[in-house]
Amino acid sequence: MRIDILTLFPEMCMSVLSESIIGRAREAGLVEINCHNIRDYTLSKHGSVDDAPYGGGMGMIMQTQPVYDCFDAVCRQTGTRPHLIYTSPQGKVFTQQRAKELAGYDNIAILCGHYEGIDERIISEIVDEEISVGDYVLTGGELPALIIADCVSRMLPGVLPNEEAYTLESHYSGLLEHPQYTRPFEWHGMQVPDVLISGHHANIEKWQREQSLRRTFERRPDLLENAELTEEDRKYLSSLAK
Repeated sequence: MRIDILTLFPEMCMSVLSESIIGRAREAGLVEINCHNIRDYTLSKHGSVDDAPYGGGMGMIMQTQPVYDCFDAVCRQTGTRPHLIYTSPQGKVFTQQRAKELAGYDNIAILCGHYEGIDERIISEIVDEEISVGDYVLTGGELPALIIADCVSRMLPGVLPNEEAYTLESHYSGLLEHPQYTRPFEWHGMQVPDVLISGHHANIEKWQREQSLRRTFERRPDLLENAELTEEDRKYLSSLAK
């Protein structure tokens, strides 16, 4: 898979994407991630990529020409038209389900806004979808782009040790993950639950599932509406509601 990030701060993005699991995945050729400096495509002799908004208002707006030409260059590099995402607080909130869907694309591109946003005509002309990482506003689209790139990349084959590494995590199946423990067995008077050292795999799986259900019920009950639940799960949740 190839991911292209269109940004005014490519070094910021690359420094993050060169570390840890994603950095190793890139080195191994499991995912290709490129960052493109929008400023490289401006026709302004002063290197400007923004201007004052029509109608007045605070801040500056990113102009159409450098953004469009940057995306056009990406299309020519790839020989196709990537699915273009614009990171925006006005977009649909990013979910694990959407990340799974995006992981099935051969090539996605992520456009990072800055200042007070991007000329609306760019959004109408080339953007395929707008994605928000939450109901708050950041100074730029780089952090949301990094979140999307990380979340999508880690589900690609070979990036994590095995599929179970992410299918058991919070949100993948619509539930929060069960509690996790490691050595030492006792710490500050608190012990690891006995079931986890019992060696009885069926009991351990049952405990983990029930803890996942309990944690979701207590912390994010809204997730249960769309979660993948068995009849046994529903019985357990009913017992918690009493």
